[in-house]
Amino acid sequence: AVLSTQEFITSCKSPANADSRNFCLGYATGLYDTYLATRHPSMAKPFICVKQPGPTRDAVIGDFIKWVDAKPALLSNPAADSVLRFLAERFPCPA
Repeated sequence: AVLSTQEFITSCKSPANADSRNFCLGYATGLYDTYLATRHPSMAKPFICVKQPGPTRDAVIGDFIKWVDAKPALLSNPAADSVLRFLAERFPCPA
């Protein structure tokens, strides 16, 4: 089964629980690292551009939770899709 956005943010909303926090950070980091590793500029234009120094992971995850709270229709979507949509909106590449 694909991880839903609801399942992902539920784990991210429990920072006091070490297992939930580790899962949240690991999933988010793995997803972003996979995006970076699979983007080949000559084949596909990047759509997420984080200027360095970037914000903390906790800040980005907090912003993601607020973003999803304002878009409840995304809760049943795959988490990976929602995270990438958020990152593209939050960190757009220059035109």
